[in-house]
Amino acid sequence: MKTEYVYHVVTERPMELGQKLIFDQQHHNGVYHRVTAFKALLCGEPVEEKLVRLLQADMDKWSKVAYREMALEKIRKEYFPTYPSRMACLYTSRTLQEAQSWAKFFQDIGRDVYSIVRLKAGGGFFDGDACNCFDGVPNEEENLEKAWHYWKKDCSNEKPVIETLIDGEITVEEIIISF
Repeated sequence: MKTEYVYHVVTERPMELGQKLIFDQQHHNGVYHRVTAFKALLCGEPVEEKLVRLLQADMDKWSKVAYREMALEKIRKEYFPTYPSRMACLYTSRTLQEAQSWAKFFQDIGRDVYSIVRLKAGGGFFDGDACNCFDGVPNEEENLEKAWHYWKKDCSNEKPVIETLIDGEITVEEIIISF
């Protein structure tokens, strides 16, 4: 796989210059941990207290996210296995301008934004339209149909909002903007 450079809006915890990240079948992201915790809560299994508080603060939101992400992962595994998993990737942008738009969006909805960084990545890439994400529902068939359209990229939106999913080994090459 070829090396590419992308931009990432840092929101969960600060990143450092030279920091290395790995996303693969053994190394997952926050989406994975929240979806897994949601599924465990539904089954009455033990869940880390910090995640319980996060999920219980807005169960409606997290149920929609969990149902969506489970459907997206099922379709990806079956039909698009070479694409990065949304639960084992970093969400990035191809251009600084796109990253700045994401940063503004996150700030507008009250999410903490620490910085925008430039990354060196050599794993898998997938450019999806975030407008094709959806609120999941308990009806799996409906979720799977919508998930198919996300990965197939056959729903064109007038103003697409591109999210570039990357996996593999990733290195923070430069901190572009600090907030």
